[in-house]
Amino acid sequence: NEDMEKENATLLTEFVLTGLTHQSEWKIPLFLVFLVIYLITIVGNLGLIVLIWNDPHLHIPMYLFLGSLAFVDAWISSTVTPKMLVNFLAESKVISLSECMIQFLSFAFGGTTECFLLAAMAYDRYVAICKPLLYPVIMSNALCTRLLILCFVGGFFHALIHDVLIFRLTFCNTNIIHHFYCDIIPLFMISCTDPSINVLMVFILSGSIQVFSIITVLNSYTFALITILKKKSVKGIKKAFSTCGAHLLSVSLYYGPLLFMYVRPATSETEDQDMMDSLFYTVLIPLLNPIIYSLRNKQVIDSLSKMLKRNV
Repeated sequence: NEDMEKENATLLTEFVLTGLTHQSEWKIPLFLVFLVIYLITIVGNLGLIVLIWNDPHLHIPMYLFLGSLAFVDAWISSTVTPKMLVNFLAESKVISLSECMIQFLSFAFGGTTECFLLAAMAYDRYVAICKPLLYPVIMSNALCTRLLILCFVGGFFHALIHDVLIFRLTFCNTNIIHHFYCDIIPLFMISCTDPSINVLMVFILSGSIQVFSIITVLNSYTFALITILKKKSVKGIKKAFSTCGAHLLSVSLYYGPLLFMYVRPATSETEDQDMMDSLFYTVLIPLLNPIIYSLRNKQVIDSLSKMLKRNV
């Protein structure tokens, strides 16, 4: 019997993604909504990358971080949304085990890298505001390049650890994933192998990365705001609250769902809530970030205006 159970456990190598597609009357409207969001997201983020690449005045750390964030947002959106759009229209919502692992690896890489990038961007703003005279020395292009490499390498290895650990699990009870992409928590919930080690690693690694990033962001912007308030400049205060407030809003929208999903215990009652939270950082945040970080930036708008005048 044990041999038969073990053999059956290896038979489930395909999964069915049922998230957001169980109500047939909403399939077409949701498909159109998410298609428009995806197209705007890709155009906005890739357009920002092209703009920064073509303008030498934007080849400074702040905009290099911003361009990298735009790339990661486009990456996350492209990892999740196309498969979700296909599932709205396709009769079969099946995804193979290998495709599932690749999708999770790609998503986890983008999500972790974005956490590190938000922390690096916050530190960059702290140095620019609190130590403006030393900014070119402290935040050199060489340091910026090293930080970017660390963000991407750290994101990849964090994702790879969890992806490798998933292969210790077997799936024999059900292959129904109540989600719109292959996330790690739904996989734990349908595993017939005890996922305690995996859960512990998610709690320790993901929790540590999120706490480290949040503390870095909060400390950086707190010191930046204190420095500007000391100058007693009304214009400077307004600019600081406008810039830092927008950044903190984006960070809150991104980290909030992540903390609730990957640090709290997973239960069957939280599946729908987790799926709604996932929409924020996989679909909406990549759409909002170009607006929050770019369209409110005068230098980016000026550069965009010059590029349009040259080409129109």
